[in-house]
Amino acid sequence: MTSHSTSRRTVLLAAAALTATGCGSDGDDDGGTATATPEAPEASESPDSPEEDGEALARTSEIPVGSGAVFAEEKVVVTQPTAGEFKAFSAVCTHQGCLVNRVADGTIDCPCHGSKFRVADGSVVTGPATRPLPAERINVSGGTITLA
Repeated sequence: MTSHSTSRRTVLLAAAALTATGCGSDGDDDGGTATATPEAPEASESPDSPEEDGEALARTSEIPVGSGAVFAEEKVVVTQPTAGEFKAFSAVCTHQGCLVNRVADGTIDCPCHGSKFRVADGSVVTGPATRPLPAERINVSGGTITLA
C-alpha cells in the first residue's frame, strides 16, 4: 500500500509540474517538491507583459495628490502623498483586520473602530490601532500602477 501511495504522489507531482511548465525542465531530482510549481506561473506571466510585474491597479491620474484609493479586492490602498510620489499599503487595518474603506483629508480610514493612518507612511494618526499599515510593493510605469 505504501508503494501505491508513493507512486500516485509521484505521478501527481510530475503531472502538476508538466502542466505548470509546459513539459519544461523540472527533472532535477526524484523527490519532487511543490515549490517549483508556484514559481512557474510567475515566470510565464512576466514575458507576456514585461513592463508590468503584477496586476494593474489604476492609472496614476486616478490617484489624487494628498489622498489615495482603496482597492478592496486586492486588499491594497495606493496613495499619492505629494505629486508624483506613490505609496502602497495593506488595506487590512492592524487593529482587528477590517478593510479600510476610504482615503480623505490625508488619512486612510477604517470604518470599524475609527482608526486612521497617514497617507505618506501608513503610520497611525488615530487609534485604536497601534501599528502602522504594512507597506506593499507597487511599480509605477507609463502612467500605470501595478502590484509588484
